[in-house]
Amino acid sequence: MSETIELKEVSYTLFETKILELVNDHRDSIGLNKLEILNIVSSVADNHTNYMIENGQISHDNFSERTQILIQRANAKSVGENVAFGYSTAKGVLSGWLNSEGHKKVIENSSYTHFGISTESNRNGRYYFTNIFIKK
Repeated sequence: MSETIELKEVSYTLFETKILELVNDHRDSIGLNKLEILNIVSSVADNHTNYMIENGQISHDNFSERTQILIQRANAKSVGENVAFGYSTAKGVLSGWLNSEGHKKVIENSSYTHFGISTESNRNGRYYFTNIFIKK
């Protein structure tokens, strides 16, 4: 099943802002550049978060489509993505990602320059997360 990717205005919740801050604090603590927030990246992430909620599962479905949009619309040279489900705190989701080799590799990729995030809860109040990283 494909997802519709529409670019829209984004605003950030305190939860999302805290996750982005924690990711940048972690990168800074190991000597990497901090990433700049890019709204188009968050807009693309938001579409995927809503797709995961609609399907009731986390996935990287349609990642190639998200990558193509970010190459075309954000001049991305490379794209990485972390998804998660069920965490209730910013520290919790970051710890989950850092305790997973693949997710940690994305967060600690020194070539990334920008990122975006989307966090939405399903009707049961459980959170889904999409954190996308790009190199411009």
